[in-house]
Amino acid sequence: MGASCSPHSHHQGHGHHHNHDFDGASPGFRRALWAVIALNGGMFVVEMSAGALSNSRALQADALDFLGDTLTYGISLAVIGMPLAVRARAAQVKAWSLVAMALLVLGSTLWQVLVLAMPRAEVMGLVGLAALAANVASVLILMRWRDGDSNVRSVWLCSRNDAIGNVAVLAAALLVAWTATPWPDLIVAGFMAGLFLRSAIAILRQAKGELASPSAG
Repeated sequence: MGASCSPHSHHQGHGHHHNHDFDGASPGFRRALWAVIALNGGMFVVEMSAGALSNSRALQADALDFLGDTLTYGISLAVIGMPLAVRARAAQVKAWSLVAMALLVLGSTLWQVLVLAMPRAEVMGLVGLAALAANVASVLILMRWRDGDSNVRSVWLCSRNDAIGNVAVLAAALLVAWTATPWPDLIVAGFMAGLFLRSAIAILRQAKGELASPSAG
């Protein structure tokens, strides 16, 4: 989830492309990014439509997350090979877009709390499963590049953490069906908005550090 596009690294193993200076400038990584951009863009359209049809704020929050990821991966692709200062500025753009998404999700969630229409659990569940499959595919495509500079690492962490977010949407669908109330859906939407904000703060901090470093020029 763009929600969780935090550049903080969890260093996992070393091997092919597992050096932290890898800046993404390889044909294989570019191809992988294009594949993941296509997956995320497609799932944004599917989930936003399904969220509107099923009245699910959690699905719509996850759809915005797919949109955020599509834009984030596009920016990551555009700045590969560019100077550190350019990559840091791009990270700031990503972060502020996450803040905007968080506010949008919180606003629509508050609106539903006031209106309190019931989300349709079966649509939430089916689309949540499709979203999970798309994110697992993204994780597998990007796995060999899970280490590298902050630009490369954030792409991997986005996809990995998105899969975790999809599990939360599925849990919300089950709880909506079980409790016959919309509250689990709203709680998950609020949780995802919080993740967007947390990730935005982490990215802004790292970008500030990169811009202050001597290598940023």
